[in-house]
Amino acid sequence: MTQSLPQRMYLLGYDTEKSRLDPASAVVRGSLLRAAAVAELILAGLLIDRDGKAERTAAAGLAPGDPFLAKVLEDAPGAKPRRWLTVVDRDWHKAEDVVRDQLATAGTITVGRHRALGIFPVRDITLADPPQADALRERVRDVVLSGRDPAAVPIEDAVLAVLSAEGDVHTVFSAKENRAHRSAIKALAARFDTTLPGLRKAVQYSVAARRSVSG
Repeated sequence: MTQSLPQRMYLLGYDTEKSRLDPASAVVRGSLLRAAAVAELILAGLLIDRDGKAERTAAAGLAPGDPFLAKVLEDAPGAKPRRWLTVVDRDWHKAEDVVRDQLATAGTITVGRHRALGIFPVRDITLADPPQADALRERVRDVVLSGRDPAAVPIEDAVLAVLSAEGDVHTVFSAKENRAHRSAIKALAARFDTTLPGLRKAVQYSVAARRSVSG
């Protein structure tokens, strides 16, 4: 899998049976994509936690080649640390368009358009390789449903699983599965917090803000 974490997060929200994006997490998709980008930057050693805030490292001078990751990194100014929530929330409403366009350019998806009821513009997303997306989803689901030791889980899969749970991405975990496997998700979240301190709390605040406005 060569996609970035934000691109994989986007693909996880695609329902291959219904050929559409998950409606349950639509309102928080931008927040989750930004959070996935922040996670990738932390794992790459470009961002660190400094007294509860996001700070660029010396290595951040080597900007990532991915334009979306580079833009998210720019939102954590080098002069002074910024709150994790600020970095996750900045331009969240633009994130989905950017990541979708990246995937379309790469040929991973195609984007069509039609008008619902002849009035409202709607995008039709089609996957070039649905089995690949299914394999990604099953791998991330297995992180939680198999009861594996969180320490043995690849950190990128752990990140995607935790973000899916926090964002109620029902194409990954149904509401019933979230409740039934609460202890496994909690254990995985503890590893997430150790590796990416401050980020999950920022995700929770960002998700809550999106849902409060929509609900």
